Amino acid sequence: MKITKVIGPEQVISFSNNSPIKFIAGPCALESYDFGLKTAEELKKFFLEVGIEFIYKSSFDKANRSSSTSFRGVGLDEGLRILETIRSELNIPVLTDIHAMDQAEPVSEVVDMLQTPAFLCRQTDFIQKAASAGKPLNIKKGQFLSPWDMKNVVAKAEETGNRQITLCERGSSFGYGNLVSDMRSLSIMAETGYPVIFDGTHSVQLPGAKGESSGGQREFVALLTRAAVATGVAGIFIEAHPEPDNAPCDGPNMLPFSFLPEFLRSLQSIDNVVKNIPEKAFKAI
Repeated sequence: MKITKVIGPEQVISFSNNSPIKFIAGPCALESYDFGLKTAEELKKFFLEVGIEFIYKSSFDKANRSSSTSFRGVGLDEGLRILETIRSELNIPVLTDIHAMDQAEPVSEVVDMLQTPAFLCRQTDFIQKAASAGKPLNIKKGQFLSPWDMKNVVAKAEETGNRQITLCERGSSFGYGNLVSDMRSLSIMAETGYPVIFDGTHSVQLPGAKGESSGGQREFVALLTRAAVATGVAGIFIEAHPEPDNAPCDGPNMLPFSFLPEFLRSLQSIDNVVKNIPEKAFKAI
């Protein structure tokens, strides 16, 4: 079983399907400099209290919007400035997604881990450019792709020499404007040997359901995420916001910050049982 190591400013976060779950968490998009620092600081507090390692995630640009009028973020330059500050001042490892090949190099100079959008998982040149950027890579499985086909995506990334990879499940298309989570896919993708991440919030997204933006069913995030943790995944991806109903993008599927402490503890308890981690040892990790 492979271990993917993310080297943060103060610690190394190791993703493995056999070790305690780690988190990738943060708001969908960076809304401002102050917003980025404030949300990162609050999330750090939550995860320290529970004793779970996490990587802060937020996007500088959301290129895959339903409409050209949808909010996209603060842009590359300002986004990297914010992420760099979060990393250096708060000592939190950071992740963001790239949407174009020319973003790979400048973004990799700032973040600790790159992420590829689900829609681009079959774009060979894009996947290989991201994989060759010198950072661990979280590859999201496309909503249109079977879990067994992810082995081909992995092979493309491996051709660059990169072995620091995680695979992320975010639901599969189920007709128009709906997704379904097949928990078998977590086990199937784990057969590649790489750590598997479950995206609990995008899995409840309703693509394009609101006409010019996507909807979501936030009420099912806890249900699906607990089920995923029970399969023995390496990590959980969660988008959260202080006020999801007022968020400029992906609000319907993001979790409110107030929900996180109890939610994280429940997931930690399930993970502890599934992976048979002694309570004393678990608290010490």
